[in-house]
Amino acid sequence: MTGSSLFRILVILAGIMGADGVILAAAAAHQGDATRLMPASSMLLFHATAIPAVAALAERGIIHFKIGIAAGFGFVIAAALFSGDLTMRQYAGHSLFPMAAPTGGTLLIVSWLLLAVAAAWPKRG
Repeated sequence: MTGSSLFRILVILAGIMGADGVILAAAAAHQGDATRLMPASSMLLFHATAIPAVAALAERGIIHFKIGIAAGFGFVIAAALFSGDLTMRQYAGHSLFPMAAPTGGTLLIVSWLLLAVAAAWPKRG
């Protein structure tokens, strides 16, 4: 798969995450006792904006390409796990699977650290 295909996929996923984040924020604002939806919304919205930045940095060679792309996809998977678990708990009354939210949170931390490594990695000449 080419770099431009990976960037396009990341941006598409970021757009979906952003839309889902707004939907969850609206649901939280209009439903009583929807305390789990705002953190879910926030994780999606924060990382939906970070993903296109990661793609742009990787495309321009400012960060290590493979590590940067791994961080971008890590953001997608991790935010989906974290937000999906909180949303499932809100609407279905049970978790996505045991430890889904903590797994997503941990993967978000790892993905941010990957981004830092990608920025520190020497650019290949």
